Amino acid sequence: MKKRLVITCFLFLSVLSSVMAGNGGRDYAIGFYNLENLFDTCHDARKNDYEFLPEGTNHWTSERYVSKLHNMARVLSEMGTTVLPEGCAAIGVAEVENAHCLDDLCQEPVLRERGFRYVHVEGPDQRGIDCALLYQPQLFQVRNVSLVPYLYRLPEDSLRASRGFLVVSGTLADEHVTIIVNHLPSRGAPAYYREEGGRQIRVVKDSLQRDDPSVKILVMGDMNDDPQNRSMAHYLRAKRHREEVGLADMYNPWWETLSSGTGTLAYRGEWNLFDQIILSPTLLSGKGLRYRHHQVFRPDYLIVQEGKFKGYPYRTFGSGQWLNGYSDHLPTIVYLTK
Repeated sequence: MKKRLVITCFLFLSVLSSVMAGNGGRDYAIGFYNLENLFDTCHDARKNDYEFLPEGTNHWTSERYVSKLHNMARVLSEMGTTVLPEGCAAIGVAEVENAHCLDDLCQEPVLRERGFRYVHVEGPDQRGIDCALLYQPQLFQVRNVSLVPYLYRLPEDSLRASRGFLVVSGTLADEHVTIIVNHLPSRGAPAYYREEGGRQIRVVKDSLQRDDPSVKILVMGDMNDDPQNRSMAHYLRAKRHREEVGLADMYNPWWETLSSGTGTLAYRGEWNLFDQIILSPTLLSGKGLRYRHHQVFRPDYLIVQEGKFKGYPYRTFGSGQWLNGYSDHLPTIVYLTK
């Protein structure tokens, strides 16, 4: 009996090893997180960052900045680790002021020990906040980087400037993967500006597919719109159901997530899901890397546990007071398998 058990275990491990060797045997996590105003304490010329200075309205001292770095690093280092020990191979971020903040962030011990690096291009946003991509170079290797500008097309918007689209092409699991990190205009602006953003992202995505039809594309960011809004559903053509996705479309799994009552930010008792990671059809079928599942990352420490805003994301400031929290957004993650 014992001999039979040993033989059975050996056969099982042999089959498992064969399967793992045949498909790469790896899962990968890709995330997005709005850091909610990761500013340093120094003034950037020609940027309206005055509220995040020591003498500004937020009294943004070195102590508060260091605490913010520590809090952000904790979240970034833990994203994906409930599924994969190494966490996320790459994480897009929004609302980071500059490369100095990213240098400091990557020097936080929990990120430094994994060798996290970053991609960042200084953008034209008037407040000074940009998008960036953090990545683990042993998992994701960067090949090309560009910042495609958001174009204001109306004459009355000629003096406006906003975040562009950070396009990072690289190699993940020996495959060509491109990540487009976005932060579309806020809800303080009419829907037209987010719809125009969705249209412009699609133009960028289409050009990448013309250059390499097999490229695996992930469009991620704080869209300031929900999956069912026209910016995403119509202009970006991000579909709700996999079977609806054609070659010119994308797949948005977060539509169903929001419908189930789960979101990434809350306002007046209602949840929105602005923080989306949207997938090209090459990640749904065919050989190589494929979408497996997705997750809103919401450990207890990211959620207010008591008081008026119980159940909301635990943010940095609330009602004008420094709370020493994390962000008004929750992170999102997609898992890919090969």
